[in-house]
Amino acid sequence: MQNQRVMIVEDEAEIRELIAYNLRKEGYEIDEADSGETALAILRRRAPDLVLLDLMLPDVNGLEVCRRLKRHPNLADTPIIMVTAKGEEADIVAGLELGADDYITKPFSPRVLLARVAAVLRRPRESEAESSEVIRIHGLEIHPGRYEVLRDGGSTELTVTEFKVLHALARQPGWVLTRYQIADMVHGGGYVVNDRSIDVQIAGLRKKLGPAGKYIQTVRGVGYRFQDE
Repeated sequence: MQNQRVMIVEDEAEIRELIAYNLRKEGYEIDEADSGETALAILRRRAPDLVLLDLMLPDVNGLEVCRRLKRHPNLADTPIIMVTAKGEEADIVAGLELGADDYITKPFSPRVLLARVAAVLRRPRESEAESSEVIRIHGLEIHPGRYEVLRDGGSTELTVTEFKVLHALARQPGWVLTRYQIADMVHGGGYVVNDRSIDVQIAGLRKKLGPAGKYIQTVRGVGYRFQDE
């Protein structure tokens, strides 16, 4: 089996080398970039299995790199873990809203970083049958194979993570899912549900789905459900 490839986007050489050293010890293949533009150029040539992305970069910042990746047809499903010294909630929320899968703040333990990388890479891949099954509910058409949601005849733009949260809820209408269950279905087992990550995705979905957003209901003290028709 071919080793999984991780792209490290980090402008501080010592940190980049530390991350690369620990990942190589675990058998990962590594691509490195010290700027956003360099990273984007490499990514267009070869898609990795995961991107470790610093937010504070000298040219194109990490949030913009994340935004461009999630809009690229061949890179949109590439998992992203933000690695940043900025622990402010606003930066974390912004990255999650753009479709990042997780975050870790500097200084970090290499063991914790490796665990986060492994958890994100373990997330389940849908089968071909699941990917092609269109869900029609409350005036929405949810196309998993295309990561597309149609509403009132037009396409609704969602991040990859928002789409996966919607799909997890919509394929089990009426059932209540906890934040941990949603995270497991979207990211795979072992994902750390931190702060408001799932709540951020739900809030984004409700806003983007317009009137259909009201069908994503909060069940206090438990989690969320997509109302059955």
